[in-house]
Amino acid sequence: MQQVFLSDAGPKVSQAVYGFYRWNEVSNAPATMERVVNLCLELGINGFDHADIYGNYGCEEMFGNLMAQGSFRREDVVLFTKCGLRVPHASQPDVRIKHYDTSRKHIIQSAEASLRKLRTDYIDIFLLNHLDPLSNLEETALALEQLRNSGKIKNIGIVNFSVFQHQLLASYLNIPIVTNHIELNLLNTTALDNGQLDYIRQRYMRPLASAPLAGGRIANGADILALHVQDKLRQVSVRYNCSIESLAVAWLVKLGALPLIGTIEEQRIRHIAEAFAIELDHQDWYELYAASRGVPS
Repeated sequence: MQQVFLSDAGPKVSQAVYGFYRWNEVSNAPATMERVVNLCLELGINGFDHADIYGNYGCEEMFGNLMAQGSFRREDVVLFTKCGLRVPHASQPDVRIKHYDTSRKHIIQSAEASLRKLRTDYIDIFLLNHLDPLSNLEETALALEQLRNSGKIKNIGIVNFSVFQHQLLASYLNIPIVTNHIELNLLNTTALDNGQLDYIRQRYMRPLASAPLAGGRIANGADILALHVQDKLRQVSVRYNCSIESLAVAWLVKLGALPLIGTIEEQRIRHIAEAFAIELDHQDWYELYAASRGVPS
């Protein structure tokens, strides 16, 4: 799998990224993580997306332990992690309710904790997981710049920011934002309509598309829209001799998006990787897009 620049400000990362955002209920998590990470590296996927909260606040430490075992070198992977979303958990006695916190204090504390858990001296891309409307943005920006100037983080990203939130934070920063993680798939094309994707392109960035297979609905969804899209995917996939999951991801790749993989199923991960060998025809892309909107083509 090739590596591409996330933006005109860098860095380079594999065309697909693996994220641990669905790991709260994973059984035998350390062994599963070793299997999934090794598979990703075998397929050329070198980007791994974390957050302080993933895996009930445990994924960063598991990954750090795995890296410390010597299965792979730190310089061979690109690490994303994020902070800002806080959810109640036994390890967080001060968190009573799900909320956002992008205060300077929380950003600095979270970054330090992530560095410690991941057993690394730096984070390649540090992201704000949503924007807290109560935060002092001057302090938020100062904290991010302080971390970058110290070398503890190399780049700044954001998660699920609207266009106006993206513009607002950028207006306080003297350093570039290199990516915005957005939900985008054939069953959720909101980012094509609300300006998120257009603005990301205007800023010469590549979006990371979370839930590229709509949490399994692309293959197994039983609702009316999912069934309609599945039927169209099956029709079009015959032309490419591929799985419907690979075709659904190829639709995203045609937009310049990097799929953010969340599944632990080996075959599904392989299907996503196989999408990059598909040269999706212009009109086939629109045929699938029409199906995603429930429009007969």
